[in-house]
Amino acid sequence: MKNQNQHLAVQAGGLSRRQFLSRAGLISTALAMPQVVAAAALGRAGQLPPSERVAMGFIGLGGQGTGHLLGGAWTYVPGGYVARNDVQVRAVCDVRKERREPARQRCNEMYARKFGQATYDGVQAYNDFREVLARTDIDAVLLALPYHWAALMATMAMRAGKDVYCEKPVTTTIREGQNLVAASRRFSRIYQAGMQQRSEYGGKFRLACELVRNGRIGQLKEVYAYRQPGAFYPTGWTSGRSQPVPAGFDWDLWLGPLPWRPFAGEAGHAISGCFVGDVNWSPHHYDIIQWTVNPDPLAPVEISYEPGKDQSAAVHPGGAAGRPEDGQVHYRYANGVVIHSAGYPGEPVGNEGGACFVGTEGRIAVDRSNIVSYPASILKQPLRPGDSRVYYANSHSGNFLECIRTRRQTICHPETAVHTMNSILIGGIAMALQRDLRWDPAQAAFTGDEMANRLLAYTPRPPWHL
Repeated sequence: MKNQNQHLAVQAGGLSRRQFLSRAGLISTALAMPQVVAAAALGRAGQLPPSERVAMGFIGLGGQGTGHLLGGAWTYVPGGYVARNDVQVRAVCDVRKERREPARQRCNEMYARKFGQATYDGVQAYNDFREVLARTDIDAVLLALPYHWAALMATMAMRAGKDVYCEKPVTTTIREGQNLVAASRRFSRIYQAGMQQRSEYGGKFRLACELVRNGRIGQLKEVYAYRQPGAFYPTGWTSGRSQPVPAGFDWDLWLGPLPWRPFAGEAGHAISGCFVGDVNWSPHHYDIIQWTVNPDPLAPVEISYEPGKDQSAAVHPGGAAGRPEDGQVHYRYANGVVIHSAGYPGEPVGNEGGACFVGTEGRIAVDRSNIVSYPASILKQPLRPGDSRVYYANSHSGNFLECIRTRRQTICHPETAVHTMNSILIGGIAMALQRDLRWDPAQAAFTGDEMANRLLAYTPRPPWHL
C-alpha cells in the first residue's frame, strides 16, 4: 500500500515513477560533477568577490551620468564605475528609454567579457527611480539629475537606506538643503557631493587652501570668485510653446516636483526661466572658497548687490532695470573677509571659473589649469610639518567608495555641500531681487525681508513632498 501511495503521489505531480527516478539520477550525476564558474565571478583573476564589491545603481544617464558609469570627461574614473573591481553595477535608470536601454546593454556586455561569460544579464534598466531605491541588493546610488531633482531624490535615497553620490547642484533651495542634512544624520548614510575640485586636478585647490589658511599671503582680506552665484527663481515658467513628448520619454516624471507645464522641447538639466545666475558651475568654485575662508557657519553674512554699469532698458520683475546677472554680488563675513563675484556664464574671464585670494602680503589665484602667486616665492616655499592641513583625498570617487566601507565622512559630506550651496543661493536671491540682504545662518532666514524669505523654498507638486 505504501508503494502504491508513493506511485500515486508522483503521478499527481505530473511525473511517472520511472520519469521521477530517471530525473533524480540525472540530478545526482550533475551534483557530483564539478561546475564551471568564471574565476572572476568568484573573486579570482584579480577580481574582488561579490561580497566585497559595492552594489550600485545609476540614476540619470545624460552626459555626466553616463560618464560616471562608462567613463568620460569630468568623471576621473577610467572606464567608469563599471570597470572598477570594487563595484558591481546592478541597475541603470533614466526617464528616457534611448538612454537607459543602451546603458544596460553596454554594462551587460562589459561584464560578460570581464567574467568570461557568453552572456550576462545582471544589470537591469528602469524608468522609475523608486524601483531602484526599493531594491535591497543595492548599497549605493549615483545621481546625475536635472537640477530640481538632486536634493529630493538624494533625500529619498538616504531614507531608503542607500549611500549617495550626487552631482551638483546638490540643492536648489535652502529648505531642500536642510532636509538633505537631516536625512543623512537620521539614517546614518554616506553622502558625497560631486564637487571634485577638492580631490582632483593634482591637488591645486587643496594647496591653495592650505597656503592661505597657513598665512602665506598674510591676513586674508578679499576673494574674487570667477563665477556668479545663482538661485531658483522661476520668472519665466509659463510657455506658449508646446510640442509632442518624444516616444519613450516620461515627461511627467522628469518634471517631478516642479509645477506642471507642457513639454516645449527641453532637453537639458533645467527649464529656461527657472534660475537666475549660475547654479551649475559656481558650486565647484564657491566650494573651494568656503573651504579656504572657513567662516563661522552660524555668523550673519552681509550681502550687497551692485548694479551693472551698462544696464539695458528692459525692466526686471523685481522692479530694477536690466538683467540681474549684469550686476555683482558681494559677501561680507564676520571675520572681515569680503567675497566678490567677478563673472557670469558667457563672460570670457569666467569660462573656467576659479578664485583669487588676496591677503595683506600677497595673492594666490587657482583654477583647474593653473595655480599662481604674487610674489612667486609663495608657491616655492613648501608647507612645513607643523602647518595645518585639510582633508586629503586624491580621488573623489575613490573617497566615496572608501567611506562606504569605513563609514567615515566623505571629503564633501552633506553639511559641507549644503553650506557651499547656501552661500550660492543667498547671493542668487540678492541678485534676483537686486538689493542688499542680511543672512542669519542660525535661523536659516533673511533678517527683515519677507519677500526674500519666500524664495527659500517652493511648494512641490504632489506627490513629491517630504
